[in-house]
Amino acid sequence: MMTEHVLSVNGLTISFPHKEGLQEVVSNVSFTIGKGETLAIVGESGSGKSLTALSIMSLLPKSAIVSGEILLRGNDKRYSINALTGKELANVRGSELGMVFQEPMSALNPIQKVGEQLAETILLHQRSTKKEAKRIAIDWLGKVQIPTPVTTYNKYPHQLSGGQKQRVMIAMAMCNNPTLLIADEPTTALDVTVQKEVVALMKGLQEQHDTAMIFITHDLALASDVADKIVVMYQGKVVEFGDAKRILAEPKEQYTKALLACRPSAEHKGTKLPVVADFMNESATYVGEHHTSTKTNEPILSVRNLDVWYEQKKDWKGSVTEYFKAVNGVSFDLNRGEVLGLVGESGCGKSTISRSLMGLLPVHDGAINFDGRDLATLNANEWKHVRREIQMIFQDPFASLNPRMTVGSIIMEPMKVHGIVSSKELKKEAERLLSLVQLPKSALSRYPHQFSGGQRQRIGIARALALKPKVILCDESVSALDISVQAQILNLLKELQQEFNLSYLFISHDLNVVHYISDRVMVMKDGKFVEQGEATKVLRNPEHEYTKELIAAIP
Repeated sequence: MMTEHVLSVNGLTISFPHKEGLQEVVSNVSFTIGKGETLAIVGESGSGKSLTALSIMSLLPKSAIVSGEILLRGNDKRYSINALTGKELANVRGSELGMVFQEPMSALNPIQKVGEQLAETILLHQRSTKKEAKRIAIDWLGKVQIPTPVTTYNKYPHQLSGGQKQRVMIAMAMCNNPTLLIADEPTTALDVTVQKEVVALMKGLQEQHDTAMIFITHDLALASDVADKIVVMYQGKVVEFGDAKRILAEPKEQYTKALLACRPSAEHKGTKLPVVADFMNESATYVGEHHTSTKTNEPILSVRNLDVWYEQKKDWKGSVTEYFKAVNGVSFDLNRGEVLGLVGESGCGKSTISRSLMGLLPVHDGAINFDGRDLATLNANEWKHVRREIQMIFQDPFASLNPRMTVGSIIMEPMKVHGIVSSKELKKEAERLLSLVQLPKSALSRYPHQFSGGQRQRIGIARALALKPKVILCDESVSALDISVQAQILNLLKELQQEFNLSYLFISHDLNVVHYISDRVMVMKDGKFVEQGEATKVLRNPEHEYTKELIAAIP
């Protein structure tokens, strides 16, 4: 006997008003989910996967025009989501529908304690007193494996790590035992080991409560680990739907094949990565062009016994009695024309190293020698010159670009400050930089919000190149991007390296990406290096247990 579906989506179409009429962004999407089943929705940004999830929660903007049918079979009744009023929706969300968002920091209230936010959710949907709600909230903090739940109850979101914040979001989504849990890219910004723990946690809670789950991701490998069935979306339409293992092993559609082929891997090392366009029409061809190695054995940056410590306790006289050793005695060389990978979990000290190299964090002890200069002894004027030669590409391109400045101003301002070209040549040079990162000249007059995530990252790269640097620090610079956009940016970084003989310190928690792009790799844990060497040797034949754990956590 066939079990009744928890969710049935039939002919879902979503449109928005446009100057040329209605623009259809999700077109005729249909799928079903059974009790205790997991459905993964896979696709790039703009494919319509998040809009599909938001329509199930009835959280679309008021301007959205929705047609089709969304039927939910709850714990004790059936609902037609499209027909519910505001109060009815408020009751269904939380009690029947739970959602875990991609960015927990923006989903949690920064000025309210996490325990109080969790207790508030319980009070809204369960008949309990404040005292009982607090007890249930602490119990759920324990269920999502947060250490010291009682203490954590009284903490604010900024006091928790990314993985812990995501666990709080999972507790909030599941504490009222919903029929359906929707997880929208819940692990994108997490390390591989934390991602593995969070996914295992969600699956465990799902099995305990027999909850149906929609798991939205752009990573097919992760989807196949998590899901029973997969929906692949492209340009607002379902292009493939079926058993998860079958789709990964034998994809039928070109787009699904493209998503799988674009993932960086050891097999791609030394060659140009394929992108989705290489697969989407019959005339397109992919040739794995070889990258010319620019690696030398001449150090441009030498770090010796670097300590970056934070003061934790002082005595009554004001003398520091205790430090947090974020980076503790690390040494390494970055050679000219080399890509040096740096991997490790959040909090291990990776970003602290990059910020200390830029002079943005005080060095407690040790030496940083850059191109013959000791950075520890530089004055402010000398640092200005060094910062021109060491540039950074940040993880979040939107947060690192001034939303009130045009792209032209963003790129031209550093060139003006450092006198790279004359005032007359600024615009021409900015246009040249945009062409280098494959953006049109018209981008100069537009603002960051008018671009996609991948395009914003290209703007960040153009800004870094504007000062003609010798070293670029890439701090998680591709981790938030879709697979195909990630491939484009990695190809671009390699092309620019060959053209300008750049050296990269490439920081990432994605071991596949690091293996693909790096010549050498350093593995970091608790402020120290536990293993370093040639990328293929370290990531194919690791010696340290921690490196083995990181590799084992890859989906």
